[in-house]
Amino acid sequence: FSFSWQTTFQDGGEEVEDGAVYNVTLKKVQIQQAANKGARWLGGEGDQLPPEHTVRQYETSKIRAIKAGTLEKLVENLLTAFGDADFSYISIFLATYRAFASPRAVLELLLDRFGNLETSNQGEVANLNSLESEMVLRAEIASVLRAWLDQCSEDFREPPDYMCLLKLLDYLKNNMPNSDMESRVQNLLKQFQNQEVEAVDGFCSTSSSDLVDGEELEISNPEEFSSFQDHVVAEQLTYMDVMLFRRVVPYHCLGSIWSQRDKKENKNLAPTVRATITQFNAVTKCVISTILGTRELKIQQRAKIIEKWIHIAHECRILKNFSSLRAIISALQSNSIYRLKTTWMCVSKDILLMYEELSEIFSDHDNYLTSRELLMKEATSKFANLDSSEKENQKKSQKRLQLQKNKGVMQGTVPYLGTFLTDLIMLDTALQDYVEGGLINFEKRRREFEVIAQIKLLQSSCNSYCLIPDQKFIQWFRRQRHLTEEESYKLSREAEAAADTNILSPKSQKSMVKRISTLFLGTDVFTPPKEQALKSSPVGGSSGESTDSASVSSCEFNHSETEDVCVTPVSSPEDPLKKRSVGSDKGYDSDKGSISSDKGPGSSKGSICDAGSGLDSGSMPCRDSGSLLGSAPRALPVYNRQSEGSCIIRVSMDGLHDSIYKSILITNQDRIPDVTQRALLKHNLEPDAVEDYELVQVISEDKELVFPRDANVFYGMNSHVNFDFILRKRA
Repeated sequence: FSFSWQTTFQDGGEEVEDGAVYNVTLKKVQIQQAANKGARWLGGEGDQLPPEHTVRQYETSKIRAIKAGTLEKLVENLLTAFGDADFSYISIFLATYRAFASPRAVLELLLDRFGNLETSNQGEVANLNSLESEMVLRAEIASVLRAWLDQCSEDFREPPDYMCLLKLLDYLKNNMPNSDMESRVQNLLKQFQNQEVEAVDGFCSTSSSDLVDGEELEISNPEEFSSFQDHVVAEQLTYMDVMLFRRVVPYHCLGSIWSQRDKKENKNLAPTVRATITQFNAVTKCVISTILGTRELKIQQRAKIIEKWIHIAHECRILKNFSSLRAIISALQSNSIYRLKTTWMCVSKDILLMYEELSEIFSDHDNYLTSRELLMKEATSKFANLDSSEKENQKKSQKRLQLQKNKGVMQGTVPYLGTFLTDLIMLDTALQDYVEGGLINFEKRRREFEVIAQIKLLQSSCNSYCLIPDQKFIQWFRRQRHLTEEESYKLSREAEAAADTNILSPKSQKSMVKRISTLFLGTDVFTPPKEQALKSSPVGGSSGESTDSASVSSCEFNHSETEDVCVTPVSSPEDPLKKRSVGSDKGYDSDKGSISSDKGPGSSKGSICDAGSGLDSGSMPCRDSGSLLGSAPRALPVYNRQSEGSCIIRVSMDGLHDSIYKSILITNQDRIPDVTQRALLKHNLEPDAVEDYELVQVISEDKELVFPRDANVFYGMNSHVNFDFILRKRA
């Protein structure tokens, strides 16, 4: 017989049990069956029969996927998910359960309540009155434990007691003696016990604490930096990024985990993510230090260093290292570097075009759609897919790429982790943890897993890299003394003031400025963010739209319901370029939503007054948070957009870490007291002090919207400017 299958799915509604709600899908499979013999006689070709001579049979099966449940039901479902055809459930649960339970709580339920073979016949798990049923349960328990150890072995790293691992070992000795699983757990316990507990800084290979005794931090020597070939620098940065990214524990990225990192008791929370932040910032600050650290540099020498870093960024692009690529671009777009107009005028046209193309990768248009699509396109590709609108750059790119291909070694992909952190934090803000009846909302965890799965895929791809550490460069990189924001801005002003404007003849100056203005916006032109597409450059000041600067980079990292750490740019009040700042020199751990001075007050309701101590305009450009990674529906609340009666706003505390934002979900039913209370809770302040604060929306640099005490925030806010608010103590 020959067979062919056609599968259709039908929504089967919900099934409600005590402590759980399930989504039901009916899977209908149509089987076409025909006898091989006589097929040709009946007019069929080969083994295929004409439609009128086929026999159709239908099989219908039910797929149950738990939607919400108590912790007990979610753990029990680990044993029954395969029977319900919910094949991804175990992986989803293991990747996300830390958001609502501890490893110990899950292990105790799994082993004591559902996995105890001696007491299981008392009704906790049905149909265990026979030896066959016991064998089935033993196999199910072993399957779950094996997946747990494979996917999340770090859950059992609990020095110095390792209580969960010892409990598991004791269970295996009693119920599965001399099994491979028992040996595996014993080996894991020995491995943990023999390893030193790594400190937070231990994850970062670039920590200054790794310096050899007697070695001191130093400002980069331009000659020493120039001695490193561009591709060597890119490879070493990639080597360090790969080592850190592969160590990232996926659940550390969950919005509910990452958003708690700044609480005093959580100073060691999510160390693997913190390490990537430290590395990102180290790269950003290294770029700034090498450009500004030596006062004696001439304009052309400083321009050559900028060109070198652009070439290094291009090499990172070839290596598919989007983390260091973004760090370098962010540094070049920071306040202290972009304002070096005279220096940028000495950068060659081809390299400026290369810089522009690299910057466009991180355009914040449509929720960073370009970088998202590029990342997913190259996640599993062997080599980078390079495209350039400039012929000379295209030739160089293809030549370098061919050299990589000739080595015959596949490349992985190192992402900019902040994109995923942003998505997970937005999901955590937009979706409830619990649903009616106090049940854990597991649909939220399925959505989070879609992002976590992308991180895991990219981590696997990093195994393809074959990079050898260059200790000479690594030691040089570690020795670099990073400039503070104040230092870098001061040096930037000195460098610009010392520039010899007579180096270029008036004619060549005019030609240079004209050439540059065809690429970027001039200092006297400012296009509103919505109208420009990453046209900004340090040459002519920033556009304020999408030159993802250091602060932008960090912003994505911390763009949260969390503590979006923002850093005030280093520009001084008298700096004429301040209004067009694209970021700070701070790097990964900064995040600030900008208020464009061009947007105007819009159609606001309420009283508008002087902003006083409002937001610093030298900040990251506004971001339209479109759909979340891959599959978030349009109806999901997002920042800067009102949709179906809800949206996400960002609230900072005036006078107390006023550069730190918290993302808060509001609906069209929320009034000032509700929003104020949630904002206070997010900022770890006393929620009962609602009456002591007023909520203010920042309209522009010098205007703000003050809400009456009982106003409806959703309808009263100005939806034509950024959804950035300040919580201020009443006078």
